[in-house]
Amino acid sequence: MGLFGFGRKKREAKEAQEAEDLEKADKTEDAAEDADEQEPQTPAFPPAAADTYVGRGEQYGPWDVNDENVPDYDEYLDMGSYYLPFLLGIQLRIKANRKTGQVLGATITFGASSLEIEAFAAPKTMGLWNDMRDDLLVANDKATQKAGVFGTEVMLPVTIKGGRTVMTRVVGIDGPRWMLRGVFSGRAAVAEGPETDALNKFFADIVVERGDEPLAPRDLIPMHPPVTPKQRRAAEQHAPCCYKRRTVFMQQRHRLHRIDRHGYRAQQPPEQRTAGQDHLPRMPVRRQQEGSAHGQQDGQHLNAPWRAAAADR
Repeated sequence: MGLFGFGRKKREAKEAQEAEDLEKADKTEDAAEDADEQEPQTPAFPPAAADTYVGRGEQYGPWDVNDENVPDYDEYLDMGSYYLPFLLGIQLRIKANRKTGQVLGATITFGASSLEIEAFAAPKTMGLWNDMRDDLLVANDKATQKAGVFGTEVMLPVTIKGGRTVMTRVVGIDGPRWMLRGVFSGRAAVAEGPETDALNKFFADIVVERGDEPLAPRDLIPMHPPVTPKQRRAAEQHAPCCYKRRTVFMQQRHRLHRIDRHGYRAQQPPEQRTAGQDHLPRMPVRRQQEGSAHGQQDGQHLNAPWRAAAADR
């Protein structure tokens, strides 16, 4: 009986081991199949520096709302001319005209770095960044250009309050009838690292909406205060028609008070004016100092929209 019992236990242990090995093999095979089914993540921007930025709208951003491969931006923050992706730990500061309150741009702060974002109208047949880059180099004898992940970039020293000089990295991406300019300062301007990678990806993930209204090259594309995904969905759900009429109204209002590249409020052509508009002069607009590297900004901290966007996720 002792020998018989020993053999049975040995056989049962062997069968249990074979079943365990078979289960492990099945799990390994399933994991391999899942890995094969998962598509490799495409980087948001090229990994190596180059003189020319290739692949915008196909493989890399910034994106246009009409690009075939545009990412889902339903959870982005709507700024009017562009949609900002969500990034945990950032602060958003709006640059606005003090007198009119018109939004002129946005600055993102992340750690010890910042990124100022502006969207400009561009010609249909050619880009705008090459000319704007040349203007920066001509106007600033200490500015230099170098190859970067977004193509040729401009290293521009800027003097801030107190007489201290900091280095900024200016990049520009041409899209269909628009150009998106980013001014990086802090660590993201001069060194590689997590902050630089995070802000580079943030810039590449932006989605631009040019709109159909006529704008002169280098005009800022009209913007509005931030609209969170929750606010946008609520407006579309409760009053879709009113929301659409408000959008048209805002476009007409921005067209009337458009800011040209010289800092003046542009007038509409005579044939587009309505009664009561002929008295509007070309008024100079006091621009706020640009970028966090340019000194303390006037504006409004808008951390609440990002918290609201995070709550919706």
